[in-house]
Amino acid sequence: MTMPTDPETDANRLREAMAKALTEDGVLTDPGWRAAVEAVPRHRFVPAFYLPADQRDRQGLTVWEPVTTELDYGRWPGAAYSDTTLITQFDGDEPDWKAPQVRHGGAPTSSSTLPSLVVRMWTDADVQEGHTVLEIGTGTGYSTALACERLGSAAVTSIEVDPHRLEEAASALYGCGYTPTLAVADGLYGYWPEASFDRIVAACSFRAVPPALLAQARPRGKILLTLSGWLYGYARVLLTVNSDSTAEGQLLRGTVSFMSARAHAAPAFGNPAHWAAGLPAGRAARHSPERITAGTDEAFHLRFLAQCAVPDAQMTTAGDVVHLVDVTTGSAATLTPHEDLWEVREGGPMRLWERIERVLSAYDEAGRPGPETFTLHLYDGGQHLRHPQMPGLPLPKP
Repeated sequence: MTMPTDPETDANRLREAMAKALTEDGVLTDPGWRAAVEAVPRHRFVPAFYLPADQRDRQGLTVWEPVTTELDYGRWPGAAYSDTTLITQFDGDEPDWKAPQVRHGGAPTSSSTLPSLVVRMWTDADVQEGHTVLEIGTGTGYSTALACERLGSAAVTSIEVDPHRLEEAASALYGCGYTPTLAVADGLYGYWPEASFDRIVAACSFRAVPPALLAQARPRGKILLTLSGWLYGYARVLLTVNSDSTAEGQLLRGTVSFMSARAHAAPAFGNPAHWAAGLPAGRAARHSPERITAGTDEAFHLRFLAQCAVPDAQMTTAGDVVHLVDVTTGSAATLTPHEDLWEVREGGPMRLWERIERVLSAYDEAGRPGPETFTLHLYDGGQHLRHPQMPGLPLPKP
């Protein structure tokens, strides 16, 4: 398609419109962050990406359509300045952007996070002028650029586990005049050469809070990250770090999810039918699995609480049957619908669904408390989620 003579004119107009829309939606309440959004050219960080098609394929897989400046300029600038996450990589493999192909399915492993969430992360972390920050997960570099615009490049360190992704981000950042400290590094270990930090913000999720991050935050410094796990339950937490490397903080409202840190990704577990074979006779389940699988805010919250009870379990559905599999203990469970009830069959050293039922029952007895009523406590290497009316829920060992 023919490119316009001055694509920057389109970008300026669209960037101004995006900033205005985010302000009207209540996202850009801080003048400093609005100025940053108005200044940073997002299109420079996303010259190519994938967007989902309107319909899935015959196998039910998401169809991902490539969009690049050269091949599809008609879609590219509008998408670049939409409040949308733009996928730039699948399964850890870099696409051939000179001849990109339509993809069917695949696990996104790098992206440019939707601008409203990027701003929300920086503001929720209470990032202010004068702070030094560590960003975990550079991605395309757009979020990094916003921090540089607000704080100055000297205050910003950003690390990325994927060397090629960081190279691309560095090129875009330096091309726009931003010069933060960048490094290829695993977010589980932070970045000691630039420590300590006033704020640490992660754009990926962890099964538990990495101890290195506590050690790299200044006393009274704050860490904002997303907790996740192999059930794909998510919760965000804002921790305040004490001088003795303990920390605590409340879970935050909202249904935010991030890609897992690569070292914390779930392992393959094989054929669920193999795990189900030989399970003993069942019983009527006290709670439906739909309580943690429904597309509601409460189910999103409950899935995270359930995950704390069975941190090594994974869940999949085959037909109408819900399977739970724990590769670390060899435990398994199935839930099968029968008219007005679910039958649960469990085997192995751990009764997976029974543990989840205890959490669901305790949650109901406590009056169905929201995420913001839970506090995460970190001490002596242990991490426990606590609520005054529910038993403590441990997170996996970091």
